[in-house]
Amino acid sequence: CGKSFRQSSALKSHLKIHTGEKPYKCKECGKSFAHCSSFRRHQKIHSGEKPYRCKDCGRSFNQIGHLRTHQMIHTGERPHSCKDRDKSFTRCSYLRAHEKIHTGEKLHKCEDCDVSSESSHW
Repeated sequence: CGKSFRQSSALKSHLKIHTGEKPYKCKECGKSFAHCSSFRRHQKIHSGEKPYRCKDCGRSFNQIGHLRTHQMIHTGERPHSCKDRDKSFTRCSYLRAHEKIHTGEKLHKCEDCDVSSESSHW
């Protein structure tokens, strides 16, 4: 892929993307991970551990990234903006879903028939 790394350990870690190697397997649900850090973060889902607490409202999260996204509710920050409309979002995934409105792509398709919808609330 052309990527280079200063440390051999970083290269070894990156190569797992290409080989599909996922040596860390969750005993609770069977999901596998390429990196130990991702595996440890996943384990918090099963343990119920939520060490990251919002100082504004007290809500707790199992991942620091989830806390940071949540805190945007309090700050009003919406860093992901639509180029076509005056609309912005707290998460990149929300923006990507919104952008599909402009392309006409449907987000949710029934598995039993050909009906599809932009909304998950048919």
